[in-house]
Amino acid sequence: MAEQGRSGGGAVADRGGTTAPEHVLVVFPGYHRPWATWIAQRLESYGIRVTQQRWDPPREVPLEDSLGDLLLARGQVLLVLNDWFFELGPRPAGEWNDVLRGFVAAHADRFAAVNLTNRPLLPATAVLEPVSLWGAGEDEAEARVLSRLGIDPRRAGGRRAAPGSVVRYPDTPPEIWGEVPRRNRRFTGRDDLLTELQQRLMDADRGNAACTLLGMSGIGKTQIAAEYAHRFSPDYDIIWWVSSDDRNIQRDRLGGLAVALELPVGNEPGERIRAVREALRRGTPHSRWLIVFDGWDDTDGIDVMLPQGPGHVLVTSRNRAWADHTDVVEVPSFDRAESTAYLMRRAPHLTALEADEVAAEFGDVPLPLVQAAAWLGESGMEVDEYLRMVREGRLTTMDEPTGDGFPHASLTSWSILINRLRRAQPQAVEILSLCASFAPGRIPLGLVRTHPQADLPEDLRWMATDLAAWTRALDTLVNYSVLTRDSRGVASTETGPHQESVHMHRLVHDIVSRLTDGEQREAHRRAVRTLIAEADPGDPMDSRHWPQYAELLPHLAPSGALASRNPRVQNAILNCLRYCYRSGEYTAGTRLAELIRAEWSDFMDPLAQPMLDLTTQESNILRSSGRFREAHALDRALLDRLGRATPRNELGELFCNSNVAANLRYLGQYRDAEVLQREVLESAQALLGDAEFVTLVARHNLGVVLRLLGRYQEAYELDIDTLAQRETVLRTRHINTLNSVNALVHDLFTLGRYRDALVRQEANVRMHVQVLGAQHPQTLSARAQLALCRRREGGFQQDIGQQMESLLEQIEQVHGRSHYVTLSFITNYASYLREHGDLNKARDLTEEAEAAYRTLLGPVHPVSTGMLTNIGLVMQASGERSDALALLEASLAGLTSSLGADHPWVLGCALNTAAARNFNGRVADATELSRETLRRARHTLGNEHPLTLSAQIALAADLRGLREVEEAGKVEADALSTLTRTLGAQHPHTLSARQRNRPYWDFEAFLV
Repeated sequence: MAEQGRSGGGAVADRGGTTAPEHVLVVFPGYHRPWATWIAQRLESYGIRVTQQRWDPPREVPLEDSLGDLLLARGQVLLVLNDWFFELGPRPAGEWNDVLRGFVAAHADRFAAVNLTNRPLLPATAVLEPVSLWGAGEDEAEARVLSRLGIDPRRAGGRRAAPGSVVRYPDTPPEIWGEVPRRNRRFTGRDDLLTELQQRLMDADRGNAACTLLGMSGIGKTQIAAEYAHRFSPDYDIIWWVSSDDRNIQRDRLGGLAVALELPVGNEPGERIRAVREALRRGTPHSRWLIVFDGWDDTDGIDVMLPQGPGHVLVTSRNRAWADHTDVVEVPSFDRAESTAYLMRRAPHLTALEADEVAAEFGDVPLPLVQAAAWLGESGMEVDEYLRMVREGRLTTMDEPTGDGFPHASLTSWSILINRLRRAQPQAVEILSLCASFAPGRIPLGLVRTHPQADLPEDLRWMATDLAAWTRALDTLVNYSVLTRDSRGVASTETGPHQESVHMHRLVHDIVSRLTDGEQREAHRRAVRTLIAEADPGDPMDSRHWPQYAELLPHLAPSGALASRNPRVQNAILNCLRYCYRSGEYTAGTRLAELIRAEWSDFMDPLAQPMLDLTTQESNILRSSGRFREAHALDRALLDRLGRATPRNELGELFCNSNVAANLRYLGQYRDAEVLQREVLESAQALLGDAEFVTLVARHNLGVVLRLLGRYQEAYELDIDTLAQRETVLRTRHINTLNSVNALVHDLFTLGRYRDALVRQEANVRMHVQVLGAQHPQTLSARAQLALCRRREGGFQQDIGQQMESLLEQIEQVHGRSHYVTLSFITNYASYLREHGDLNKARDLTEEAEAAYRTLLGPVHPVSTGMLTNIGLVMQASGERSDALALLEASLAGLTSSLGADHPWVLGCALNTAAARNFNGRVADATELSRETLRRARHTLGNEHPLTLSAQIALAADLRGLREVEEAGKVEADALSTLTRTLGAQHPHTLSARQRNRPYWDFEAFLV
């Protein structure tokens, strides 16, 4: 931008004889920055020097002096006008008219204007001869600006100086505009803060442009964020608003951007979020994006939710912990000039001194000032009377202050407003009371209009039938700034009042709920509970319904639904819990289950069906979260109760035993799990039949436990039969059928049939991606299995490391770093790194996984014990042979004790321990262990299994160490022949054996 010059004219003759200014000073209120920026950019493309000046003249400075200061710049002064422009200060309309008729008229050759509104302007504005840009397209608007300033559109340099406009025309919204609150026409001040915020985001390093607006409730954080989004919208191609008061709604809203971006993903929230973050990180299809997280107070989940990339992130919060994660801008109260300006605009009868007194009473905090201004403006009450009522009021229903720095005087102010509404507009108070029975934030208020009138409390029945009264009451509340209409509830050709939503600030909700609490409250809460039951889609397994469940979830507790004895309400609650489990919202699901249990235990029989369903879902969520012991304790307690009950509840016992068997598997009690799982399968077959869904689940789970017991052939035969039945009953694209393929591939892998496993899993992963999406948790598990198949098959060594690193990052985003699924893949990736020489990273990852498993499972769990062998392998590769031997011996002893000497995990650990003995000079001991390992491997796995052949190659090496060369040669030749026949001559195992490299076994740490 050109700097300001001395006072005076400064114009040149343009082509065609017209006179064009050399310099234009574009003067605008902060509210119209997008227009000023666009005008400046267009003028500069024609070679005009431009200076932009935000203008908000102090009220105490005479208007003529402020306008005179603008003439200190050379050239033309272009005012960007609308009706808001003349409220700057604010100043009486008479003062503006006088100055326009006098000072501005005397300097009419220096002033010009554009008009952005279709509302009437002050009569004397005619002296500026403003050209209207209202409703004009971009080309027409440019032509009108040029014409007003006397610039020939054929001027040399014109468009060629800027072949591609980098500033979007203000009337053209961003490509994607996601539920940003409507622009507040009464937004006041904050210009310096908004400018600072924009500067911080623009100056931040790429990938780290995140800023938090921090301040107490009612300070105006949300309004500032919304104004930023509107004011700086030309700088962005995507602006997406994420309401973050509730975690489920937050995840749903951020995931919704995947739909707007047309990303090829399903409906699972986690999958959508990961796809959105990846698209934002890459900056495709748009690199200029702004994501606003409004009301994000809980910093948990930052690593999973917070985007990085070329765009900007804006957070509003009360939590100072955000200073550890983002840049922070403290949001102060209004300064006094902003307070008084706002009050005087909303209530024009106030003098500056009166506005100052009101501002002082409320501590310049925006939210109570908004309410005070609305009250004074609507009622026309004199300030002295209003302040007397505020100062003398007594609130018997409010025993404690709201905290958070909120002025106590405002409580009386709200009481005055509600009392007045009771007299003048009682239906508005009834809506308020109903809103107080929901949670704060977004309230799907329109649900009440779909409800049968007879089922509503008597005082609410008008809402279902009287649309005019409904609209009038809502308008009143909006005008008094008690509610705002939610942008998703705007009536259109597709929506109507029954879909209308409103937004109530949490502080307003707190105050209103106390001041309207009365005899009708319980009836209203009962109505909300009924509305929730009616709004239940009824199928939480269908991911298309998950956004509706996410919206209902916050309102369960405030409405009293959790304590309801109505079966329909209870079923809706359980469906919300099932939604949490199916969608992977385990934290929210655990919290909800605890709340439900606390309420239902007071009045419900522990063995009633809803309580049984609750326990089943809670156990599923706990187990999926890695809280195995808690799930087991919960299920065992229920099973004990069922065992004492008469008459016997066989179906209840079936589901409970199924959960207990699953817990035993995760807890490493594999033999007990097998016994119980067989009982579950027999019960399911007897009670339900062979082809029922529950029976097929029981068959699948029996295959899992057989595989954990090392009985790979049995597991394979059972799983192939289960898969065939599921393909018949459920069809090939069902999620459970796909999981059966995963199980079958795992069986093939453990049997050493690497090529068969690879071929099946490549097709299975493609099907997973088609049906569930690439980032669904089950798809990620399938992709992890595919990576292992490729590694073992041996033909993908060049890029498998990069694939595994990328996949680990994705799995961690889904489950977190310490989840058992992530730990399993960390373990396998570390083994790959050790195998390829990156010993430092391999050691770090292996030790991390071992410590995390020990914390999660305890030190004697087979997986915790098996992890010691991987640490031993890293140490051995690093030359720490003595320490490695000690760890491997400990791992072998521990696994033998818990699993038995013939388990494949024990045989693999024995293979490694024999090698360590050899490397430490204990060749005879190594040979003895190798002979025993080979004998047991042939018995357990057969003569052609890769682990058996590895044990044979190891024995040959030990025999050579004892100089028993003839026997060593025969053992080695037989093993090499079998390896060549089964795996192929060029397989890495075969090549390594020919080179006489000592074989090893990686512990893969699977829990299921």
